[in-house]
Amino acid sequence: MAATVLDTPPSRTTPTAAGAPSLRNRTFVRLLRFAVANVRRRPERFVLATFGIALAILSVTVVRTISASFAITGDETVTRVLDGASLWVVPAAGVHYDSDVGAIVADGPAPDLTVPDGWTATRTVTGTWHSPTGDLPVYGSDDVDPGTAVLGSEAAGTLGVGTGDPLDLAGTQLTVTVRGDDGIVAVPAAAATAVVGDAGWWTVTEPAAESGRHDLGTRLGAATGLPSTTNPADVPAADGNGLIYDAVGGSGAVTFEQKFSALFSGEVTSSTLGLISTIGLVLGFVIAVSSFLASVQERRREFGIMSSIGLADEVLYFFLVESALVFLAAYVIGIGLAAGAVWLVIPQIATPVAWVQAAGTVAAYLPAMAIVGGLVPVHRLLQQRPVQLLTD
Repeated sequence: MAATVLDTPPSRTTPTAAGAPSLRNRTFVRLLRFAVANVRRRPERFVLATFGIALAILSVTVVRTISASFAITGDETVTRVLDGASLWVVPAAGVHYDSDVGAIVADGPAPDLTVPDGWTATRTVTGTWHSPTGDLPVYGSDDVDPGTAVLGSEAAGTLGVGTGDPLDLAGTQLTVTVRGDDGIVAVPAAAATAVVGDAGWWTVTEPAAESGRHDLGTRLGAATGLPSTTNPADVPAADGNGLIYDAVGGSGAVTFEQKFSALFSGEVTSSTLGLISTIGLVLGFVIAVSSFLASVQERRREFGIMSSIGLADEVLYFFLVESALVFLAAYVIGIGLAAGAVWLVIPQIATPVAWVQAAGTVAAYLPAMAIVGGLVPVHRLLQQRPVQLLTD
């Protein structure tokens, strides 16, 4: 008897773990196409929400760029002032950063100072030279060779001179040496005094045997009678003789230069400009949420149908994708406009590094804002039963 051959039913293919990412990708593409279709249906709403947030991101990015630029500038300028010294002795009148010339200058004459044996003190005369081609900061020190003016490339460009060229500094004839890229004019102390007066400070270096100590300011203060601090936010007493800034003392991983630069940054972000930018960001977010709420109101019946057939999760994902589109477009436009605004208005302090830092800081807020912006309208929508959405 012949054997009977039974037909075997075709085997069913079941989704595997390997196919799961592909499925998720297709779902995301569908949600993205759905969101784009909604944008095309109401382009004016998309434009309004996008540019509302973009203007807010523009204001925040501009402020953050300025803040980061000042922080970088503060770090560089105080490093230039210290020039490897551990202690900075400033006058009772204090010092300040002159944004017009891009350097720290003293507000009064350097205090009388006699350091202990083995310590090295260098007096620097500082001020602003109103040259025929523009204002420049002048640092005068006996460490500069007589008859020489050491200029950064920025200062040399302002004066239109190069290495070996003569320079007339208020009647004093000097020979130019271009070194570095800053805008400072470094000259002998006598030549600087003839131009900017006797305002200045001291930088002090400890003996080799004292190197590495964290109480240098206290030790020098005990020897000179001047108070000392490791905090650059402290200012000299108006009725005192001066103040010693200890650049290597204190504890923690933050250096004196970083603390000093943080003061510059904090002045910008805590100013009226910083407050206005924060308010602008909040208003931009409110505009986006209002736009999404209006979209929900218009499409109640459509989402009611989706919810009634078990697609409530897709409604949530749809709004998250649409919110991400709006915030991403606003971010690209906002930081692009901010770059143009900063380089047009304040090119003297703006740097690409500062802009990148600002753009990165703003980008950190976007995911949370996009998620919240999508969840607020969806939450209100999903609080209602599908039948309510279909009948209203």
